[in-house]
Amino acid sequence: MKLMLDTSAYVGFKRNITAIVEKIVAAESILMSPVVLGELLFGFRSGNRMEKNLKDLDEFLNHEVVSLVEIGAITADRFSRIAAILKSQGTPIPSNDIWIAAHAMEYGAELITLDHHFEKIPGLVYTRFHLPPKLMAS
Repeated sequence: MKLMLDTSAYVGFKRNITAIVEKIVAAESILMSPVVLGELLFGFRSGNRMEKNLKDLDEFLNHEVVSLVEIGAITADRFSRIAAILKSQGTPIPSNDIWIAAHAMEYGAELITLDHHFEKIPGLVYTRFHLPPKLMAS
């Protein structure tokens, strides 16, 4: 099984959400989008544990099943199509999430996320996980 992680899924993995950890550990291939990488790095710079977070991310990215994949013309085309559909339906979502979805679609990967708005994207294969109640308050 080939997965692409949304930023929220990587955070869920690091927070040790059992269902996400199990899904990721079982994957044959894990793809990371530069868009997700950028969101993570921004979050690290906004927090107070940048060095630890960078070290953890580096270890994750260097795992044998993890690949950072490039964004190309196919992803850009899919982005434009998805954005146009969502705009015409009056159901926009954050642009970065459209890029991430388009990227997952280009590579034929199942997108893993905690975000509900991916359900608005026609044809996207994804699994949405939920935060356990004890983590919702934190």
